Amino acid sequence: MKPITVLIADDEPEIADLIELHLVKEGYRCIKVSDGLEAVQAVRTQSVDLAILDIMMPKLDGYEATQLIRERHHLPIIFLSAKATDLDKITGLVRGADDYVTKPFNPMELVARVNAQLRRARQFNASSPSNNAVLEAGGLIIDPEQRTVYLYGNPIELTPKEFDILYLLASHPKKVFSSENIFEQVWGEAYYEGGNTVMVHIRTLRKKLGEDMHKDKLIKTVWGVGYSFNG
Repeated sequence: MKPITVLIADDEPEIADLIELHLVKEGYRCIKVSDGLEAVQAVRTQSVDLAILDIMMPKLDGYEATQLIRERHHLPIIFLSAKATDLDKITGLVRGADDYVTKPFNPMELVARVNAQLRRARQFNASSPSNNAVLEAGGLIIDPEQRTVYLYGNPIELTPKEFDILYLLASHPKKVFSSENIFEQVWGEAYYEGGNTVMVHIRTLRKKLGEDMHKDKLIKTVWGVGYSFNG
C-alpha cells in the first residue's frame, strides 16, 4: 500500500526535523521544504496527502502557497504559526487552511491533528461515490466531483471548507443546521470553539455568492438555531 505522504514547509530546520521525527514514528513519509514556492512545486510534482505550512516563509508565505495549491488540489492543509490570537486563527481558516496550530506546539498534538485531518479526508472520499449528485438551485450549480460552483454561469472560487459547508446545506434544503452540526460534519471533529469559525465561513461564503447584494438569500439564518439552504 502506498505510504501516506506529508509535506512539511518551514524555514526553521529544527522545527521541520522535529515534526518529521514524530510523523515518521507514526508511519508517514515526509517531504521537507524551506519556502512557499518549493511547497507549491512539491504538491504539483509529487503525491502529497497533507501539507503542514508555516505562514511566515520566504518567496511565498503560507497564505500565498495555499492559494496556489488550492487551484489544483484539495488535500488537507494545516497552518503552523507563531501568530496565536483568535483573529489570526480565523484568518488562517478563512484563507484556506483546514486547521491551525500555534508555535510553540506539542508535537503529539500536531500528530493527532494530522491523523484527524487524514481520517476526515478518507471519510469524505469514501462517501463521495454514493453522494456525487450535481445540485442545482436558484441559478447555482454545485458539482461535488469537480468541486466547482457556478452562479448563473459564472465560476465562484471557494475554499475547501466553504465548498463543504455549501454542499452540506444545499444537499438538505430547508433543513436547519446548528453551528455545532456544521462544524462537526465539515471539520470532522468534536465541536469546541467552532461557532465563530462557522459564522466567519458563512459570512465569506455569502459574500462570494453576492448575497449581500440581494434580498433573497440562498443561505438563510434561523436566529437562535442555525442556518439552512433556501434554494
